[in-house]
Amino acid sequence: MKTMSLFPCALVAGLLCVGASLRAANEPEDKTPWKITGQLEEACSCDAACPCWFNSKPTKMTCGGGQVLFIQKGNYGKVKLDGLAIAAIGQSPEGQTMMESFGNWNFSYNYIDEKATPEQRKALEAIAAKVLTPGASKKTETRYVPITRKLEGKDHEITLGQYGTFRGHLVEGGMGSASKIVNPPGADPIHHEYAQGRTSKMTYTDANQNWAWENSNYMFGTFTVDDVQYEKFAAGLAQKIAHMKDAKALENK
Repeated sequence: MKTMSLFPCALVAGLLCVGASLRAANEPEDKTPWKITGQLEEACSCDAACPCWFNSKPTKMTCGGGQVLFIQKGNYGKVKLDGLAIAAIGQSPEGQTMMESFGNWNFSYNYIDEKATPEQRKALEAIAAKVLTPGASKKTETRYVPITRKLEGKDHEITLGQYGTFRGHLVEGGMGSASKIVNPPGADPIHHEYAQGRTSKMTYTDANQNWAWENSNYMFGTFTVDDVQYEKFAAGLAQKIAHMKDAKALENK
């Protein structure tokens, strides 16, 4: 068994990062340049593969889950972020997808690596505001917790302090090797491509929740993203949303 805290070689969720980018497009721009490289670990209550990524209804009445980003190398301005991690956990309302209910989620909590210095915490919070899910819910909290990952064979087990854990493994594709999903409709730069998997367990006891899932959706990916990519993504997404609103307005005339 191999144990790693904040996996130096390296969720939520996504959940979805769409709302983060929409919010960023409507707020005063943070001009601080940043860049992070690392690994995504993500799991939720839906059956694999998570239908929310394709704007379909969740498997259960709600979709609950999260993403964890293990940063191998990163910076926010001059602040180094190597070996740190951030995470987000959230839940959609009953009978609604994550996308259609954005802004009205039951809750959306961020988790920041407790190892970070005060300066690094501010930097991680700023990046989380771009790539995780701020604005997804009116019920929000930020926690500072140990975020760890343990690798045992093909299984990855992620722990967010005392609040939650999930254990997942990749599923084999039809022609062997990992099964991959590329550019799903809900994709942001971090989720442009990821390998599909399944959990063996997922638990969470924060935000007045008591989750205990098995055989649910699990995703794993690698990423290198920066402020320029997310600025372009936010602008493009805002344009698409505007076109959708115009089309809907015409339909209702």
